[in-house]
Amino acid sequence: MTRQHLPDVSRFLIISSVLTITVAGLAAAQETAFLIDPAQATVKFTVGDVLHTVHGTFKVKHGALRLEAGGKMSGEIVVDAASGDSGSGMRDRKMNKEVLETGRYPEISFRPDRVDRSVASGKASVMVHGIFSIHGMNREITVPASLETTKDRWTAFVHFTVPYEKWGMKNPSTLFLKVNDTVEIDFAAAGSVVRNPAAASQK
Repeated sequence: MTRQHLPDVSRFLIISSVLTITVAGLAAAQETAFLIDPAQATVKFTVGDVLHTVHGTFKVKHGALRLEAGGKMSGEIVVDAASGDSGSGMRDRKMNKEVLETGRYPEISFRPDRVDRSVASGKASVMVHGIFSIHGMNREITVPASLETTKDRWTAFVHFTVPYEKWGMKNPSTLFLKVNDTVEIDFAAAGSVVRNPAAASQK
């Protein structure tokens, strides 16, 4: 009886192996890498005070994201914390020294780990979850993102609020100047798309 069932077992093992390889191949084919061009990436910040609204920018150092089947993400976007420019050298030095403490914490980063829906070619509005690191602390956040992708290019826009005082950073308000305890962040980026990056790297 055992010998009669061996062919069936063998066929089952062969079919299982083929299905496993096929599924793995499909999953790999659905992986997409989003490479960020720092020259096309901007981080703008807005903070209000009693007299006027302050606008400024930070520079993106580098970044690359990978999207896998099922909405899993990985990668990192890194910003130069000391590059903050609000148009006032005195204000920027105060921000670097007293608020961000860039001598101790020179980078700000975001490491996404998942997105709430699939991202195909075209336009999409998604929610991205991940870890935002600033001033030496990791914060779990979920941010809305507007994406547009083509075969080999992508653009994205993200807006979120950082409650910097609540997160342990100093509020630079003085007796005569009251600054909001939150800052609005607008992140825009563009770059190239690599479909199935694992296969592309083997070529």
